[in-house]
Amino acid sequence: MSLQQAPQSRVFVELVPWADRGRENNVVSGGELLPGSRRHVPSAQAQTATREVHVSGTAEVSASPDRAQVAVLVSSTKEAAAEAKKSVCRRLDYITQSLQQQGVQAENVTVTKDFRRMENAYHMEAEVCITFTEFGKMQNICNFLVEKLDSSVVISQPQFYHTPGSIENLRRQACLVAVENAWRKAQEVCNLVGQTLGKPLLIKEEETKEWEGQIDDLQSSRLSSSLTVQQKIKSATIHVASKVFITFEVKGKEKKRKNL
Repeated sequence: MSLQQAPQSRVFVELVPWADRGRENNVVSGGELLPGSRRHVPSAQAQTATREVHVSGTAEVSASPDRAQVAVLVSSTKEAAAEAKKSVCRRLDYITQSLQQQGVQAENVTVTKDFRRMENAYHMEAEVCITFTEFGKMQNICNFLVEKLDSSVVISQPQFYHTPGSIENLRRQACLVAVENAWRKAQEVCNLVGQTLGKPLLIKEEETKEWEGQIDDLQSSRLSSSLTVQQKIKSATIHVASKVFITFEVKGKEKKRKNL
């Protein structure tokens, strides 16, 4: 999983006493106040009022697919039913044994069989669906089967996908990274103006976006059969972006006590 932090967005920060929060609605560009909007706040009240800093943070994270599925189709048409079954089962046994020898677990292999009668013949098909978590092993096994089996065995192109748990983790991580970026931004702002960042008063996720593959790949993804394995993985990569808004309390710098 790769983490790609989006460029930090522009932020407007104002330290506002709680008793004078109505002034926020009258702020125009450049931090100036509209005429007649200034309110007098007693000094004692301003000292006890809560001051805040408002920041936004964005983040973008991405994850490549963590699963791939390949289907191997074996078929045979014979005049005798027993001959059709024998032909398919012989190659089917070879495929399943090869998968076991390559370390593919039984729970990742699903076999379905179909037997029907045609005109003056019997037709049998068997499909082996294999789920892989290691894409390098997947390519080695597919190449091995292509080399050892005849043309009557058809091996599909790999289909890459994400498990539901991995997508949910990606969404959470995007939000957490956005919150961290906002916190760092608020920390730097407070340091710049000689203040101390306090506890968060409000955390809100304002926007989330999800998309699959790069925007430039949308046109090429329509011709998925012509893509290489690496291009298929890139096209199936999921990106998640999150934008958060956080309000922090702002505290003044604590004065160091001098030892008497």
